[in-house]
Amino acid sequence: MGAPRATKNKKAQGGSSRADPARRAACDVLCAVAQRGAYANLLLPALLRERGLTGRDAALATELAYGTLRGRGTYDAILAVCADRDLAVIDPPILEVLRLGAHQLLDTRVKPHAAVATSVDLARYVAGQRPAGFVNAVLRRVAQRDLDAWIQIAAPRRADDLVGHLAIRYSHPRWIVTALQEALGEDPAAGLGETEAALAADGVRPAVTLCAVPGLSDPAELVAAGGQPARWSPFGVYLREGDPAAVAAVAQRRAGVQDEASQLAALALARAGPATSDRRWLDMCAGPGGKARLLAGLAADRDARLVAADVRLHRARLIRAATSKTSAVAVVVADGTAPAWRHAAFDRVLADVPCSGLGALRRRPEARWRRSAQDVSDMGGLQRRLLAAAVDSARPGGIVAYVTCSPHIAETRDVVGDLLSARGDVRVLDAPAVLAEVPDLRCPDPHGLYAQFWPHRHGTDAIFLALLQRQGPA
Repeated sequence: MGAPRATKNKKAQGGSSRADPARRAACDVLCAVAQRGAYANLLLPALLRERGLTGRDAALATELAYGTLRGRGTYDAILAVCADRDLAVIDPPILEVLRLGAHQLLDTRVKPHAAVATSVDLARYVAGQRPAGFVNAVLRRVAQRDLDAWIQIAAPRRADDLVGHLAIRYSHPRWIVTALQEALGEDPAAGLGETEAALAADGVRPAVTLCAVPGLSDPAELVAAGGQPARWSPFGVYLREGDPAAVAAVAQRRAGVQDEASQLAALALARAGPATSDRRWLDMCAGPGGKARLLAGLAADRDARLVAADVRLHRARLIRAATSKTSAVAVVVADGTAPAWRHAAFDRVLADVPCSGLGALRRRPEARWRRSAQDVSDMGGLQRRLLAAAVDSARPGGIVAYVTCSPHIAETRDVVGDLLSARGDVRVLDAPAVLAEVPDLRCPDPHGLYAQFWPHRHGTDAIFLALLQRQGPA
């Protein structure tokens, strides 16, 4: 998983090797994300290991890569003002160098002369001598103003186009700004104060949250390893610094990295409804296994057993690895829309369906540039089929948790609403009441019974949760 081939070829044609290793690593990640759809959270750690970057160099490469990805929309609007040509005609590696340079100039403590000089060196590294002068000229223009001053120039005025202004200021595609505004129930005419807070929260790199698996580890063990108890999850611990893999319980798979809202969604399924006939649980889209790991621990505590399924073999292998320390789970490769298991068999069913991932933009900033409104629409059919299959897989009286890592109405309330309109054997349970210790969870939906986590309210991913109970004779 080294540098992109195009970058290496450019260097072989005469590019400079003066560019420092941290910036070279960050640039190679940006090029790989843009040109071949790589995932920064997977590529960057591998690249750091491959190149032997540790300590301050690794921290700098991480900040530059993730910060540039988060700010790309803002930086592109500013670069469009400063460049003498359309960004679409700029050689892609050079455009990544410009974005990286703009980030250093506008949102880091790097001195302007150092940001420009290192970017010129980086341009020589990726493309040879000729584009270096262009990079120097553009970034010198960028350096003439600070970020706020540039936003006043590059973004629409708030009074003229509030959504467009927020899209540039907070570096989100316009359609995502609108989706968050609708999910929060705000009227643009009255201002978008909470939408703005949600957008700003997407720009803050989150702390790592660990999850102690019941019966295998304890939060106190994770706290002793340098963590801080989570606010709401009884299994959660915030790791403010350090490598999670260096924590013994994580290395031994007795604990794992898992967002607090994800932990609470699994806990809500375990808490909801009556405890009668509570022996068979199902996680029908379980890869890569974070929720399955916690559910398996919760199931074992009740002498229940979890079936964890995924349609893809490689994800099933990840589930097996994540849950390898408990015997209360069976991992199967199965299509949740055409399940191999007998219908009406399970007491508790988790349908954590594939979605746009808009709720995790803090951790996967490139997703905002990779997804489109059409992608959200295209996933709707699969989400509806999986939820219907989840209800069919629950016994009468059984509980279903519908979960997405997205606040988009089309992936959340609309999917559940269509199910409720189509069948009369489903009752909506009060999800916020099940998680009563967590404030401000209620959605502005017709039922008022769905839960929506938010980064700006809860410091978590924007995870949606609906709890449903299948009706009928037990």
